Amino acid sequence: MLTAKSLFQEIIDNDESFQLFCSIAASGEAQGGWENARIAALVAPGMRELAPKITRHGADEDKHGRIFNALMKKRGLQPVPVPPDTDYTMLLEQRGIGLAHDKLRRDEPLSERDIIVYLAHSRVTEERAASQMEMLVKHFGDHPELGKAIRMICDDEDNHLAYCHEELLRLAYAGHGRLIQRTLRESALAEIRVYRDVSLAVMSHMGRILGWPKPKAAVLAAGIHGMYAYERAAGWRRMVDLKMPERRNALGGPATPAPAF
Repeated sequence: MLTAKSLFQEIIDNDESFQLFCSIAASGEAQGGWENARIAALVAPGMRELAPKITRHGADEDKHGRIFNALMKKRGLQPVPVPPDTDYTMLLEQRGIGLAHDKLRRDEPLSERDIIVYLAHSRVTEERAASQMEMLVKHFGDHPELGKAIRMICDDEDNHLAYCHEELLRLAYAGHGRLIQRTLRESALAEIRVYRDVSLAVMSHMGRILGWPKPKAAVLAAGIHGMYAYERAAGWRRMVDLKMPERRNALGGPATPAPAF
């Protein structure tokens, strides 16, 4: 039976597909780490109190990138180039979601609006990351090779999502509610399209590596399109609601160091 668990088991059991999966994940985390480091350095003067949390956010993502690289190294594998059609962060930027990299490369302070855009974009993408890691922990949390890594990353992603909720609610109470809701909606609708496209691309590359027959590939593609249809109709709403998290001040301390794998 074709399930998320059986599908991922196939990917991690094959060195080439595992190598591609970890390379894609490590690249995305490294990009996120760079973005957060630049945002922390350029944060709006009136929001400097957020800089340590933004720095922690970036440090966590850098750590995740190192973890995925360490998992490859443990198998004697090296990172491979990430196919452009699987580059989630780049494709989101091309759709105008989040803060453009050319803005972050300048040494000009960001505005309060820029920080709100960053937090809203992060709230949407961290929702995706947290749900994916929750699924992996459910099926592979006790895996001898991956379990420790994915449990740590999952806990970090939960912290990131809690941080986004708490800070956006604080800013909404300060009078930025309309901008926040508008930005959340725009980000969510763009993200679900990009996620569909990246999912199709990743499955295409994995199918080539693993030699999936056409019927299997067609079933997987249909499932991805079906998920997109659901998210386009109603599922995106879970990515835009805000509620005070149980974890308060989730990024208020130093980043947890990555253990050896």
